[in-house]
Amino acid sequence: MAWTVAPESFDTPDAALLRRDYYDEVASRYWGRPATGEEIVAGLTGDGAERLAPPTGLFVVGRHGGRAAACAGLLLIDAGTAEVTRVFVRPAFRSTGGGGLLLAAVESAARGSGVSRVRLDTRNDLVEARGLYAKHGYREVPAFNRGPYAEHWFAKDL
Repeated sequence: MAWTVAPESFDTPDAALLRRDYYDEVASRYWGRPATGEEIVAGLTGDGAERLAPPTGLFVVGRHGGRAAACAGLLLIDAGTAEVTRVFVRPAFRSTGGGGLLLAAVESAARGSGVSRVRLDTRNDLVEARGLYAKHGYREVPAFNRGPYAEHWFAKDL
């Protein structure tokens, strides 16, 4: 089965469900228990996803064999910098190349916007994410924000 990755509005049914699944996983890992439906809704409310649309950003959905299986966002920070966010591959599709394709898609979009550097932050417990970023040329850098969940910071020159 083949992967396809394409821009999609953050609020289509597939994108919204991927964002929900993403938040469910990261919140559940953080709390060490399954997130409740109410907690997921609260976490998605006012999360800034509307900025993941032109002209301030982009959202992409990865499909494996036609099924929505992954997503990633790109947020333009300034003329030279963009931030990668909400990188998520559903567990059943991990280790099939989707994560790398998501990163390539948002990096290509960043280059197309004139950006020369992408960055992101992540947490200690998101081990798979940290491995994905390192595998694709991201290097750990000093903290560039003080986000409540930011424990590792990565950047990549394009």
